[in-house]
Amino acid sequence: MSLSHQPAVLLPPAAHGRSFTLRRHPDADPRTALERLAAAFPIEWGAIGLGAPLIRAIGGAVPGLRPFAAPAAAVDIPATQADVWIALRGDDRSTVFDRAEALARLVDGAFEIADAVDTFLYAGGRDLTGYVDGTANPIEAEALAVAVCEAGSATPLSSFAAVQRWHHDLARFRRHDEAGRDAIIGRRFTDDEEIEDAPESAHVKRTAQELFDPEAFMVRRSMPFATPEACGLEFVAYCRTLDAFERMLAHMAGADDGIVDALFGFSRPVTGGYYWCPPVRDGRLDLGILGS
Repeated sequence: MSLSHQPAVLLPPAAHGRSFTLRRHPDADPRTALERLAAAFPIEWGAIGLGAPLIRAIGGAVPGLRPFAAPAAAVDIPATQADVWIALRGDDRSTVFDRAEALARLVDGAFEIADAVDTFLYAGGRDLTGYVDGTANPIEAEALAVAVCEAGSATPLSSFAAVQRWHHDLARFRRHDEAGRDAIIGRRFTDDEEIEDAPESAHVKRTAQELFDPEAFMVRRSMPFATPEACGLEFVAYCRTLDAFERMLAHMAGADDGIVDALFGFSRPVTGGYYWCPPVRDGRLDLGILGS
């Protein structure tokens, strides 16, 4: 009967996935479907997060959770807050498809899919630009410390997730020579080493987690996606507090010093949401702090 965190928070990305959000039907009471989802969702299938609108609708409260809000900045950062976010994982697309179908049946009548994208592991863990993704991710005990709330906290063994989808203009990115691309990212493509004298707009410099006050460490579990219409990155960051992500996003957008992350030169966010990932008890989501 011990409480634990959702395993997907700390697991490395699977070969295939599907990231999607749900919104509740306006005339439906989501409580029964939410309880059914919590009881029947096999936790090895992936991660589940609940949004502030849903928590508010059922009369619950989760300290530290709020709807996504973009920083005041010159770049466009949309908010597309949903009720539920689910990141399925699997070794092949068939498995992910079957799990998505099973989930749809579980919530039918109370929720509908608002948005979905299939994700995949690219080139052993690289972004579609070809650069290694998540180089500075904390690992092992450090990852647990930054991504999972303490047992004695108000949200024991929960996590908070920040989710954004970024659309890449790869043709625009590739118009730069290798040195120019390295300057945008802040790391050398050839060896993944950080460039000490990279421009202040370099993505690595804008997101150096250890340089924030307080530090803004998170565990990122982002995955590339590609459709005939668009390609890019489904960005996912798990943290103990959403404050860490908000400080980083504001700095990327230049809200504090006017320097915009060079990433915005070829990529743009098209979604944005915050979610509370409940803990797990006996292999099932535990919604105890919501009174369920």
